[in-house]
Amino acid sequence: GAEELLLHRARLRLCSVADAKMPAHNNKIANEHFKKDWHGVAGPCRVRTWFNQPGRKKSRRIAREKKAKAIFPRPVAGALRPIVRPMTQRYNFKTRLGRGFTLEELKVAGIPKKMAPTIGIAVDHRRRNRSEESLALNSKRLKAYKASLILFPRRTAKPKHGDSEAGELSMARQLKGKLMPITKVTKPLEMVAVTAEMKGFKAYQKLRTERMNVWQVGPRIKKAEEAEKKAEEDAKVAKMK
Repeated sequence: GAEELLLHRARLRLCSVADAKMPAHNNKIANEHFKKDWHGVAGPCRVRTWFNQPGRKKSRRIAREKKAKAIFPRPVAGALRPIVRPMTQRYNFKTRLGRGFTLEELKVAGIPKKMAPTIGIAVDHRRRNRSEESLALNSKRLKAYKASLILFPRRTAKPKHGDSEAGELSMARQLKGKLMPITKVTKPLEMVAVTAEMKGFKAYQKLRTERMNVWQVGPRIKKAEEAEKKAEEDAKVAKMK
């Protein structure tokens, strides 16, 4: 009667509590930590807002304008930098702007190393040119920059050798965008007819053979030295007889 009804209700209550706490099947037991004071009632607020985004945007724009006025007539982008390739085999197929031009590149372009930083050219005395390609590319970049450069005299009344003329100075405009950006050169694909020799070439077998030749360099040298030494000993024995 009444006792069985109470017992049945207690069982239902236990089942409902167990179902609320325990996850279904073989899943992780919920153990959330929601006791941090995010809104800063008892301490510092943990919620980061970005309501001042329009004001910060305006501040950055004003700072850029002030910097452009301060460095006029120099380019806004800063000093000219070389085109280099990143390190390691994974990234060296790309190109990016480097720290500065090498002393060898400046020498080929005909620019003194002490004068280069004063005319807006970044210099890196630690970098070396490991290939003729990089040397030719960056020296060409320097020559193009030098050809379009308008050099203001330190004293307008007393211009020095190499300073631009008054007519060129009046034509000077400050460069707002990127300074000589990297242009991607796309080479057209060359279509080649497949020959019978190409079809008969076994690339995997060739790779295995060349890999074996590399492995056998040391043993083959050792074997040749031992054969030469044995021939000398046999010759000595023959003379003694």
